[in-house]
Amino acid sequence: MAEKRYLAFDLGAESGRGLVGLFDGERLRLEEVNRFSNGSVRLLDTLHWDVLRLFSELKRGLAQAVAIHGKDLSSLGIDTWGVDFGLLGRGDVLLGNPRHYRDHANDGIMEVAFQTVPRGELFARTGIQFMQFNTLFQLLALKRMQSPLLENATSLLMMPDLLNFFFTGVKATEYSIASTTQMIDPYQRQWDTELLSRFGLPSHFLTPIVDTGATIGTLRVDIAEEAGCEGLKVIAPAEHDTGSAIVAVPATTEDYAYISCGTWSLMGIETKEPRISAATAAANVTNEGGACGTVRLLKNIMGLWLVQECRRSWARRGKEYSYAELTAQAGEASAFSAIIEPDATPFLSPTDMVSEVARFCIETGQNAPETVGETVRVCLESLALKYRWVLERMEEFRGKRIEVIHIVGGGTQNHLLCQLAADATRRTVIAGPIEATAIGNVLMQAFGCGDIGSLEQARELVRRSFELITYTPQGDAGRWEAQYIKYLSLREQLGNP
Repeated sequence: MAEKRYLAFDLGAESGRGLVGLFDGERLRLEEVNRFSNGSVRLLDTLHWDVLRLFSELKRGLAQAVAIHGKDLSSLGIDTWGVDFGLLGRGDVLLGNPRHYRDHANDGIMEVAFQTVPRGELFARTGIQFMQFNTLFQLLALKRMQSPLLENATSLLMMPDLLNFFFTGVKATEYSIASTTQMIDPYQRQWDTELLSRFGLPSHFLTPIVDTGATIGTLRVDIAEEAGCEGLKVIAPAEHDTGSAIVAVPATTEDYAYISCGTWSLMGIETKEPRISAATAAANVTNEGGACGTVRLLKNIMGLWLVQECRRSWARRGKEYSYAELTAQAGEASAFSAIIEPDATPFLSPTDMVSEVARFCIETGQNAPETVGETVRVCLESLALKYRWVLERMEEFRGKRIEVIHIVGGGTQNHLLCQLAADATRRTVIAGPIEATAIGNVLMQAFGCGDIGSLEQARELVRRSFELITYTPQGDAGRWEAQYIKYLSLREQLGNP
């Protein structure tokens, strides 16, 4: 077949990039066309995303892709993080920059919500992990603030759908990104408008839900003229970045666990139906939409945010470290100096992560890490222990032992974390591909264009095309077991977050 080219935009909490996936029928390769920073912008007391700058970067990436690869791109697709959204008013005017999920306006909102719809009923209806920044809770926070945005909004679009609207003028919501809102009936795969009514929230601004791989539309004429191309299709990949990453898991069987590892660690299994029960509610896991009708049963874990924020803390103190330097120092530091719970509330949006890690250790009767390497190692070892806890829950839900953990995404470059994950879980870890999210984005565009016929075919293509690294358990299993018992005791002390 003639080589096909698909333009994937992958936006994360720290950065975004545009990559062209080139598929010759046998193998897939990626070429980066642009990369740009992302992050929160504080205006007065509110954290925002600068969505207009992000859109300008995407337009620049489109123009560069056309300049490099010509006008014969097959399609364009966008994925981003979940839960955040933009509101449009009358005349499709953007009502302010979208709020950032770490904004403190969401603090305490879940307890307010449970007074209207009890926690157990809300999980039974949605199957979604409780996090204060889920879209439902963000809307309730706007209501609590008596924000004029709600009463003036005519359309709500999740971040990738908002960008799709800017490109095409079409309003639609792809299912995987919609499933992060906690406003979906996971069995009917449609908006739960009755639930919104119970909360006194509007539903008129919701847009139709489309399947992963659906064509959203074609580029607006002005965008096409500016970029030097016309008639380019915009296809919805799994628009939630985790959904795209899981498409690129190079699994050969169904009996595996995955970790999409980056700012967050999203760990879970793939199922055919939602798993909504007392057990999944107690574990506070989530049932999110996946590609080709699958469900991603997973747990959101704080992830490498811990290390990223420590790095920022040291930078503010005048000490600049690369991630490679931090990992090297962690590798040389003493093991098991302390344990933290990665998902403890103080780590969600700290002023100074290094100080928060030290404070947590002291308040839980441990010695605070003293060096840079010790601090990073505490974060990484604690993540590995949390992975074991989640793995055990997933084995309960699967009903059998899981032998292989696939780690995909940027976190695969942290070889120490990958090895610690194998050591803590006593399972084989297969790491790669690094650019899993962009690869999954491209694969679902290829699926939408009819160039790939199934999820299994997509994963076989990943195995043929990209390097994978295997880690086997090392170290003293008994020592890890002792640390895991300490971790379980810490969870109990904290009320099992």
